[in-house]
Amino acid sequence: MTAHKPGDPLTLNRLYGRSVGKPLRARQQGLVDRLLPQIAVPADGPVTAERLFGEDCPLHFEIGFGGGEHLAYRADLLPNHGFIGAEPFLNGVAAALVHVEEGRLANVRLHHGDALEVLARVPDGALTMIYLLHPDPWPKARHAKRRMMNDGPVDLFAAKLKPGGELRFGTDHPVYLRHALMVMRRHEAQFEWLVDGPQSWSQRPSGWPETRYEAKARDQGHEVWYFRYRRR
Repeated sequence: MTAHKPGDPLTLNRLYGRSVGKPLRARQQGLVDRLLPQIAVPADGPVTAERLFGEDCPLHFEIGFGGGEHLAYRADLLPNHGFIGAEPFLNGVAAALVHVEEGRLANVRLHHGDALEVLARVPDGALTMIYLLHPDPWPKARHAKRRMMNDGPVDLFAAKLKPGGELRFGTDHPVYLRHALMVMRRHEAQFEWLVDGPQSWSQRPSGWPETRYEAKARDQGHEVWYFRYRRR
């Protein structure tokens, strides 16, 4: 196997899938035009708590935040922590901006685009938590390399989390579930699975709110699984 370094672009996923959906409502478009430039992650250079928030603080990173419900909940719950969210879907970014404005969340920074590009610019060991909730499953075998839970991205997660930091992963897709567990078994030297019987993955942990996507999955009869991994 060819050796690679965490963050090497050759080992990471590129951005796949759509980035724009239905037209934005007037309020949403106004927030994209006005608020997003004020809280956007800088386009280049290091991504640090000091640069984003003006002070050192625990730093959280959410990959693909959907409509931003989880990101906003966590940011409101932990006002002294800094939160970075990356989402390629413009409509999701616009929805998150509504949460930021209504909640007056000064501790949130957003990136409209590829999460791994931003994550690669975070200093090693700087993150307290990484969230990957209901990522695109890419269920066909030929698309497995597009899944976020793969060796290259997981190496990057390990590099950016501080010792004792936590990776939270959730899915309602059984194919992705099996794939993710297989990948994480290959990374047991980096991550400890925080598990204590079936309830550990069948019940939502404290401080992990239900999102609209999760509620929709349950309405469709899907089982939802929750996983927590601690950086060794």
